[in-house]
Amino acid sequence: MLLAVTALLWLHVAHAATPPGWKIVYDKNTKVLHLTRPAGNVDFLLYASYKWNGKLITTKDYANGVQAVKALKDVFGKGTMIQVTYKDEKLPTLVQSFYQYPGKDYLLTDFTLEAASGNIASNYMAPVNLADVTPVLGKGDNRALFIPFDNDKWIRFQSHPLNFSSLTSYEATAVFNGNSRRGVVVGSVEHDFWKSAVIMNKDGAAYTLTCFGGIADSTTRDILPHGAREGRVIRSPKVMLGVFSDWRAGMDAYGTANAAIAPPRAWNKALPMGWNSWGVLQFNISYEKALEVSDFFHDNLQNHHFVNSDGELVIGLDSGWDRFTEEQLKDFVKHCKANGQMAGIYWTPFTDWGKRPESDIKEAPQYKFKDVYLYANGQPQDLDGAYAIDPTHPAIEERMKKVAALFHRCGFQYVKVDFMAHGAINADKWYNPQVRSGIAAYNYGMQLLDKYFGNMYINLSIAPIFPAQYAQSRRIACDAWNKIKDTEYTLNAVSYGWWINKIYRFNDADHVVLQQASEGENRARVTSAVITGLFISGDDFSKGGSEEGKAKARQFLTNAEVNAAAMGRSFRPVEGTGERSEDQFTFTDAKGNTYYAVFNYTENARSTQLPLQRLGLDPHKLYTVRDLWSHTDIDAADTINIPAKDVRFLKINRK
Repeated sequence: MLLAVTALLWLHVAHAATPPGWKIVYDKNTKVLHLTRPAGNVDFLLYASYKWNGKLITTKDYANGVQAVKALKDVFGKGTMIQVTYKDEKLPTLVQSFYQYPGKDYLLTDFTLEAASGNIASNYMAPVNLADVTPVLGKGDNRALFIPFDNDKWIRFQSHPLNFSSLTSYEATAVFNGNSRRGVVVGSVEHDFWKSAVIMNKDGAAYTLTCFGGIADSTTRDILPHGAREGRVIRSPKVMLGVFSDWRAGMDAYGTANAAIAPPRAWNKALPMGWNSWGVLQFNISYEKALEVSDFFHDNLQNHHFVNSDGELVIGLDSGWDRFTEEQLKDFVKHCKANGQMAGIYWTPFTDWGKRPESDIKEAPQYKFKDVYLYANGQPQDLDGAYAIDPTHPAIEERMKKVAALFHRCGFQYVKVDFMAHGAINADKWYNPQVRSGIAAYNYGMQLLDKYFGNMYINLSIAPIFPAQYAQSRRIACDAWNKIKDTEYTLNAVSYGWWINKIYRFNDADHVVLQQASEGENRARVTSAVITGLFISGDDFSKGGSEEGKAKARQFLTNAEVNAAAMGRSFRPVEGTGERSEDQFTFTDAKGNTYYAVFNYTENARSTQLPLQRLGLDPHKLYTVRDLWSHTDIDAADTINIPAKDVRFLKINRK
């Protein structure tokens, strides 16, 4: 069906599902689309925009359009595609598509540009421009979420009250009412070429919102502008736009939508638990100490509940393993296997830490390091003290091939790969001329990683959030050690990024260190790992290591009830209005058990009541409440006291 746009054209595709589909109305006078939905009184004014030949062009610059409806079947299911085609003699043809599915609180949208002749190029394409996002929220504590591009330099997520003049969030955001939890979620669900962002700007009492592909700034670690899409037909990123009764469900839906397009990397074994040498030993790791750590776990922890459901642990060597001989590496792996453990190792594929441009590359000696750098304005790009390397250069594939061969010869099954954002930054050019953007180069390099390390468990450390399909897990924040500030920092990322475990199998809480911290801090740090996902300890358990650390490991890593709650799923925040991090987290398992963790990051004891209603429980019904750390039952009506720098971790069941 093809409908010419007249003074006012509307199209409504009804579905026998709840909530009803979106209604799309084009107004020829204002040249914007009205997006409405009965559920939630949704009414957005939307247009698309792009940059072409140095100018910002919007769909409002086109004289008219044509609208069409098609049946749709894709990875999201059966639905309806509504297309609006804009033509103008002086402009590229623009076709914006809206994809809607029965029962979804969101729709997806993207657009293409087609040149009249030859090619077209653009490094900025914005499928979603909203005139005002706030009316849908209602009155209350209205907020917008800042999501960082990566987890480098101890960057934080943030829940911002709507009192800012401008906010840029990377890939996605949620704009929500902290009281009612009602919220709008907008974000890119494709990450093959574009780095995307959401920009909100205050305009009087309103807040405009634009979601676009083409962000490049210091937060994406870029010096140069984003590369341009080029071709006869080019396409924007596909963007999700949804309105949800609970913004947390909206962020979960956003994660699930991304995973539908790029499914998480397969893993048919249990949640990895274990140890990593960077916690305390760091560059003091040695062959002898590595064997002693393996034995400590076997003799003291594996037989006391610190083990995954496969009866296995990961014992991981971090940076510094290159001082081992190959025979020592092989012997370490055999030692771990004999102790019922999986051996892990570490690598940084996209960095030159020596900054030695004239040196030969060990694995590809026909090339020098200067041949493989990612240059910006002719200069190597220095990030975190290392020069960034071009993932598309053949020397990098040769490095991957030979390093992977070493790891496989030795028998390693788990690899932690670090400083990955170096491979995603924009450059003057790439070795492969078909690559035109930093994220395209990163995808190229990650496909090589998959090719050569594909049968290993891959755990990303410092890395962009997206794309996510190349690794089973990713560290949710930057380095964290033993103090309550480390727990709070890790939980900042869980507070507003728990949904990342929809796109990876697991979120990684980083190494849990226990020595030189209070018992309350130990409980809080262990609990933070349990409710994040991946549970990796980090004390020095070699013979010369801290006796305090070993004693605390026996005490705090062996609590059967606490460890049973380590299911590999990130708990989500009860609220969303914390100034830095949330202090309450919850998760309901498949058996109907509700877990509740409440933290105290401060120097003073505090108390609270069990917020049954905010946990989704009926306050008029009776519950049994179990304190997992003390192994005691408490009354649901009792005041919960949380000592300074400590946590209460509860399991709640219907009586």
